[in-house]
Formats: sequence, C-alpha cells, structure tokens
Amino acid sequence: MKRSSLPGPTRRKSSTLHYQTFPTPPPKSKGQPPSLSPPSSSDGPSQRRNGDSSAHNESPLPKRQLAILAVIALSEQTALNSISPYLPQMASTFPDVDVDQVGLYVGLIASSFALAQFATGFLWGWLSDRIGRKPVVLAGTLCTAACFLAFGFCRTLWQAIIVQVIMGLGNGNQGVVSTCLGEITDRSNQSRAFVYLPVIYGLGGITGPLLGGVLVTKGSRPSVDDPYPYLKPNLVSAAVLAVDLVLTMIFLEESLEEAKNLPPLGQRVGNLFAWVWQFASSSRPSYLRLSNKGNEEDARPGKTSVADEGYETDSGSDVDGDAESGSESQGGMPTLLPHVHSELASKHIFKRDTLLLLGTFLIFQLANISYNSLYPIFGQASPPTGRSLSPEEIGVTLAFAGAMTIVFQIAIFGNLRDRMGNKLTYRVCLGGMVVAFMVTPFVGYKDARKGDGGISSGKGWLYLELGLVLLIRAVAAVGCLTSALLLITNSAPNHSVLGTINGLAQTLSAAGRAVGPFLSGALFSAATKIKPKGEVMAFGIFGGITFVGFLLSFGIRGVGLEAEGFFEEEDGSDDENDQEVGVRTT
Repeated sequence: MKRSSLPGPTRRKSSTLHYQTFPTPPPKSKGQPPSLSPPSSSDGPSQRRNGDSSAHNESPLPKRQLAILAVIALSEQTALNSISPYLPQMASTFPDVDVDQVGLYVGLIASSFALAQFATGFLWGWLSDRIGRKPVVLAGTLCTAACFLAFGFCRTLWQAIIVQVIMGLGNGNQGVVSTCLGEITDRSNQSRAFVYLPVIYGLGGITGPLLGGVLVTKGSRPSVDDPYPYLKPNLVSAAVLAVDLVLTMIFLEESLEEAKNLPPLGQRVGNLFAWVWQFASSSRPSYLRLSNKGNEEDARPGKTSVADEGYETDSGSDVDGDAESGSESQGGMPTLLPHVHSELASKHIFKRDTLLLLGTFLIFQLANISYNSLYPIFGQASPPTGRSLSPEEIGVTLAFAGAMTIVFQIAIFGNLRDRMGNKLTYRVCLGGMVVAFMVTPFVGYKDARKGDGGISSGKGWLYLELGLVLLIRAVAAVGCLTSALLLITNSAPNHSVLGTINGLAQTLSAAGRAVGPFLSGALFSAATKIKPKGEVMAFGIFGGITFVGFLLSFGIRGVGLEAEGFFEEEDGSDDENDQEVGVRTT
C-alpha cells in the first residue's frame, strides 16, 4: 500500500465532519480530513460494478448545501440561456449589421463572453483556493446581475460586446460550484450529487429559452414607443440573479477548510476597511499599539503566546473560532485570508489522464456551445439552408429537449453510469454528440416547396425530427458533462488544487466556447452561399472535431477515476495517478 508523503505543517484540528473525495488522505496543509470507511472484506476486484454491495456504506448527502448550489447554478443558467432565442433578432437590429452576416455577429457577441472567461477562469479557480469559495461566488453573481441589466439597454454591436466581455471577466462560478460539490461529497455519494448538477443545467436550458423567447415579440425593433424591446428578459434575469445573491449570502457555507476558521465574510470586509482607515489616518494605528501590548504580555513568564494559541496541545484540545477571531485584536493586521502553507508540484497535477481529460473537455465544450449557437441560426434562417422557425418555436423545441433530458437524467442515466463507469459513459456520450451533428442538417422543412432534400416535409414531421435530434444531442451533452465533472474531480490529487484544476477546466471550456460561436456563425454564413445542403458543411465540421475527442477519450485509463465500488480489469499499463500521488492499491 502506498501513501502520499507530501509534507505539511501542523495545523488546527477540526471538530466538523468533512467528506473525503480522494482515495487517500491529502496533505495536512490543505483539504479535508480523511473520512473513508475501513476497507471491508467485500472490497476487491470481485465486487460488482454497480456498487450495490457498498450501498450501505454510502455517506448521506449534505442536502442543504446541495440545494443552495442548485439555486446558484439554476439562476445563472436561466439567465445565460435566456439570450440565445432572441440574440439573432437583436443583432439584426444593430446599425451597420448586414442581414446576411447576422450569424457572424451573433457568434462574435457570444464568443466575447467565453473569451473573457478564458482570460480569468483559471484566476477565479486559483483565487477560490486562497480566499474561499463563497467570496468568489458572490462576486461572480453580483457582476453577472449588473451586466444583464446593462445588456437590455444595448443599442449597438460594440455595446453588446463590451457588456458580454465584462460579464465573462467577472464570472467564474461554474468551476467553483463543481469545486464545492467535490468538497462536500466523497466517493461513495459523489455520483448522485454530480448527476443532479447537469439536471439543474437542463432546467436552466428550459427556463432560460422560455424566458427569452416569450418576453420578446417576433420582429421587434427599437422604436419611439419601445426603444428597448429586449429589456424585459434582461430585467427578469437580473432580478433572478439578485435573489440568488441574497440566498447565497445567507445560506451558502464555506467549503474551503482553511477559510472555515476565519471570521464571517462581512466581518472580514469590515476589518479590512478599518485597517485601511487607521493605516491612512493615524501615525500610530490602534492595531499596532495593541500588537505591541500583546507582545509584552506574551513575553511574561508562563504566558502562552498568541502565535501558539489555536494549535494542538499535548492534550489534543482545540481552540474554537471565537478565540481565534478574538486574537485578531492582539495581532498585527486583522486576519482576512486563509493561511496557505504549501503547494503541490505541477508534476503531481498534470498527469496523462488529467491532460487527456482537459483536452477532450475542451473539445466537448467547443462542440456543445457550437451546437447551441448553430441551432438558433439554423432554425431562424430562411430555406433552403435554414428552417424558418420563430424565436418562440426555437425556445419551445429547446425547452422540450431539456425536459426530456431531465427525465432521462433522473430516471435512467444514474443506473447506466453506475454499470458503465465514468470513462465508458464519457466515450459513449461523445459518440452521441457526433451522431447529433451529422443528423441535424437532414431534418425536413415546414413547406416541401421551399426545401431541397430533407428527410420529409410538413410541420409535424419537422417538429418530430427536431425533437428526436435535440433529444439525442441533449442526452449526450448532459452525459458528457456529468462524466467529465466526475472524472476531473477524481483526477485531482487532493483538495488543495481542486479549485485550481476546476478553474483550468473552466478556462479550457471558455476557450472552446469562445471559438465555437464565432466559428459556427461564420461557417453558417458561408453555408448560405453553398447549394444544395450548405448547412451540412457547418454541422459536419464540428461533428468531425467531436469525433477526434471521441477517439482521444480511449486514452483515459486511470483506475482512480471511477467512483467507489466500481472495479475493472486493467491491461497492466502503468497508472501515473496511482504511482505518483499515492493512491492506495490492492
């Protein structure tokens, strides 16, 4: 049995039970105390893949924290998805935008948000490892709400792009939410928790398009009576995010271990302002006088110094949070940030499996956002390249696919994933994405006289075919996302870098989402000049890119990437994660 030998300084004990996501205890410098149950005689390669024999050892889910994380994810996804139904129509009202180039400008607006996230996604993940998860989530929600309010007042292309850039720079919540899930669950219950996260995204895929499609009238343009026809959905989105902000402030608990011993966030902000005020307005601030007085008292014989308080004594007693916060008046600067004692070397983080995971996750996000951008343009465009759908029809079809996906995710997907494992599920769902790209351009038309070779014609057939294709694509996308989140979480050596890895995953995701809308819009604009079936080019190119990701996914082979209770026969190849990070072997 191998264990990690990474050094870590002595730190406070915690009286709170924490879950352990990783198969071995992390370094004591960061992360959660181990809570793995002792191995039983039934644990071994002979254990069934579905994990039924270990069901009784499953840790209970922290339902209250899962609920508030669900609120955060749902609010944000509702707001972000509300833009897509009306964005092509909105872009067509901007001055100097050619009607034939609407797809290009829609891609440019959507890409600006993702490109900005690409610049700061890793920073937000890294920052959450140092100041805590909750402050990062609050900052991202506040910035997003303000930007939605501003987006409703945009009247030009550059105004829309600037607002989207600011929104992307200030939002790193998706990676932080995944990090929080990884910290409040362990390997016995993480599958159930992570399965419900894409369900929330699916709900956002219903509420968002409905919100944007219903509150905007087809053909609306700025006028004297209605100078801002796209303000209503943005006001509603901003209000939803404002409610989310308040609930997060009240109910979200900090999951970063070091930050839990600090005073509440509001008190830390007050301490910072007080410190800055005294530093700027007094030649001898009170905190310096208190510090000197405290040092004199600590120097007395038999007096325990402040530096020694709060750490383990010979009797193993702990000092509670009140004592720690009270010691701030005796130290120098008030305690504002958690103490980070050590870092893991990059060689412990960037393994073969991790690199392949991040690379295929980049391809998946590129394909996913490209389809999200292509479908509204494809649906709204005139035949024969498009299908002449209204914003309401686009919103309803997307909502239908989202509803069916939620049913599949709750009722079927969990059992399938338990039997297939994270890695095989990931591969199959990537293959499903390829199928969706290849089939979409061959759906029929509303009117046979305006088509050029679809499978069939008529509204009924069109809606049926779109429903089936969107269902395949949505199920594959949610399966990819669920499996990818689990695989990325389990690839992290310990919680000390979980936020950083999720931040890097969001950065790569943003890179794909930055390129996808712009490239897909440009390709579809070019497809309108190709006869016949020019739309096949746009969907086919992204289908080919997704197929490359499908092939690369076969290189992901680490045993430690699966959930607790899932075992499989290995081909004898070395597993870098197990060898160098100290994963327990049998």
